[in-house]
Formats: sequence, structure tokens, C-alpha cells
Amino acid sequence: MRSHWFLPTTGDGHDVRSAITTTDAFRPAARAATVPYLTQVARAAEEAGFEAALTPVGAGCPDPWIVCAAVAQHTDRLKLLVAFRTGYALPTLLAQQAQAFQEISGGRLLLNVVTGGDPVEQRAYGDFLDHDARYARTGEFLHVLRRAWEGVPFDHQGTHYRVEGGGLSAPLDPRPELYFGGASPAAEQVAARQADVVLMWGEPPAAIAERITRLRELAAPLGRELRYGLRVHVIARDTSESAWAEADRLLAGMDRARIAEAQRRFARYDSVGQSRMVGLHAGDTRDLEIHPGLWAGVGLVREGAGTALVGSYDEVAGLMRAYAAAGVQEFVLSGWPHLEEAYRVGEYVLPRLAVQHAGL
Repeated sequence: MRSHWFLPTTGDGHDVRSAITTTDAFRPAARAATVPYLTQVARAAEEAGFEAALTPVGAGCPDPWIVCAAVAQHTDRLKLLVAFRTGYALPTLLAQQAQAFQEISGGRLLLNVVTGGDPVEQRAYGDFLDHDARYARTGEFLHVLRRAWEGVPFDHQGTHYRVEGGGLSAPLDPRPELYFGGASPAAEQVAARQADVVLMWGEPPAAIAERITRLRELAAPLGRELRYGLRVHVIARDTSESAWAEADRLLAGMDRARIAEAQRRFARYDSVGQSRMVGLHAGDTRDLEIHPGLWAGVGLVREGAGTALVGSYDEVAGLMRAYAAAGVQEFVLSGWPHLEEAYRVGEYVLPRLAVQHAGL
């Protein structure tokens, strides 16, 4: 079982914030995402026992490569799960970036492959491919990337990329694991062929089990075994009552105008995963506990991962164990503020999960 944390590169505070944009109109970040502050969060995650920290990517985010390269200089063991958009750089160039990052970090790079789900943002970057074409390009991108890492000159002629005599001068060691998200049939085909870890957003355990079964069936004929991860938030406290009181406080900080604006923005996405997140609440602030201990309130204002595990430390660890029984092997967790919550989850939840997972 592997557990990871999150670096809030658009700012942090005591309220739910968007992960990818600084245009969230509800209020400025209480804590700016400076390198010193992000280093504090990263070191807290490192000390609390997390293996890696994920960074977001998007038009409102600082570049994850640059931020993570800076943070890596102030941490010792924590791996950096760097998100990147396929199609925005050549795979041969990204192979070199990965090589440089491994050298300066002591081999602590992981990669989160993002295909994109907001057509407006995609076009603003100059990318006009439709949904399925983007995933086809992602599959070809990852194929070329893996070949470049082999350190053997190669040629490639495909739909989106052409390479002659490409590749690194020596094999990349260690090679970063590829974390990949996407809930559409086109995405799952790419995952089966190219992903090391498939990241899913926090739906109820039965829905996650269904997706894992389908992905296993897609990967098996290819001779591949994937790992499966859950990207979800955590609101854990000494008692269930105090945890749900914190969820109520977070909900109270989301005014109707902010919720309506976020839901309008999400409606333009062509991301199947985002549609599944919205479908958990449909913009309604009532009945947000969609499964015992799983709260959909985050997704009222935040894109992407829109649910949180809520309850006492034992209850949250128990729900994580239920996901593990469904096939989840990794968790990418977060909470507000990310500094304090890294310590809380690391000190009170992860040890319980380890004991439960060991069957003690």
C-alpha cells in the first residue's frame, strides 16, 4: 500500500480551493504558494510518511516541472509526482526533462499523465484535437517516450509524431512510473497499454471495483498488470461528529454564486471523469454523503477529484481498507490546509491503515 500527498501550487488555506486556477473568485489564497511554503508542505509530507507528492497542471498553475525541481532541492526522500500535458511538448524533449530531473533529485521523479478535459483551455494552448483524438495522441506520445528512455537510437513514424534517430544516449535509470487518469473507453485503452498506475477519482467502492475489473480485462491480453490508485481528499478527526462538522464548515464557505460559476465551467468539459464527479451531486448542496463516509461536497467548486473521505481516524482508515479490497493499491490524499493535514493524516490515519492492511 502506497500513500501520497498533494502540493497546493495555486495557494492554500482553510477552505476548498480550485486545484488548477487562481481565478477562483471566492477569496485570495490565505497562504501563497511560494517555494518556502510548498517546501514546508513537502517536508511535512515526507516526515509524515508519504512516499510522493502530486502537483497539478493547468492554465492557472505555475509550471509543475519548475516548481517540483525547486522543492526537490529542499527534501530528501519525497518523490515528486509531476503532472504534464501530452501534446504540449514533444515526447523526445520530455524524455530529456525526465533525465535531468532524475539527476538533480536523486531519482525521485514520478509522472502524472494528463490528456486534458476542458476544450476551452485546450484551445487557449493551441490544441484543437477532439476528445478521442487527444487520447490517441497520448497513447502514441507515451509509446515514443518509453522508447526514448531505452537509450537506443530509434525511428518512429506515426499519426502525431515522427522521429529519426531519437532517444537518450543511455537508458534512463530509474525510469519514472507513469500515473494515468481517464474514465472514457478511449482513455482506458491507453491505460491498458501504457500506464503503470491508473489514478481514479473517489467514487463509491463498488464503482471503483467495476472500473478495476474492466481495466484488468483490457490489460491481461496485453500481458500487463497495472496498479490502481485513488485520488481523494480526507477530512479525518478524533470523532465522526467533529469530522462532519468540519465538512459542514467547508460547505458553508461555498456561496451559491461560486458553486454556480464552477458548475457552468464544468459543464463545458468533455472529460468523462469530470462528468462522473458532477453526477455525484448535480450541483445540489443536499445529500452529499453519497456512500457511508464519502462526501461529494468538494466537487461543488473544485474540478477533478471532488470527493472526501470523512469520519473518525478509524472510520477513514476502514473506508480506505474497503477501497483496498476493491483493488486500490495507492492513495493520493489531500486536505485543507495541506501543511497541517499532512501531519494529521500521516500521524493518525496511515498507521491505522497499515495495521488494518496487515490484518492485525
